[in-house]
Amino acid sequence: MKIIKKIKINLNGKKLFIAKGTSVYSFIKRNKLQPNKIAIELNKEIIDKKKINKIFLKNNDKIEIVHFIGGG
Repeated sequence: MKIIKKIKINLNGKKLFIAKGTSVYSFIKRNKLQPNKIAIELNKEIIDKKKINKIFLKNNDKIEIVHFIGGG
């Protein structure tokens, strides 16, 4: 039996437990978000979306995701 280690992150003010080794990209896809329609801030720094598959979430990371909404 494989044991999956979990880490705690803070997403938009809510605590979540996710698998250790989760990339920002896989986290976004797993939550059915579209990278071109959101802004991502990790530990108070905006993430370059070209690098999200190379950035891995760590224990106690704070991630903020904001959706863009069109209007007029």
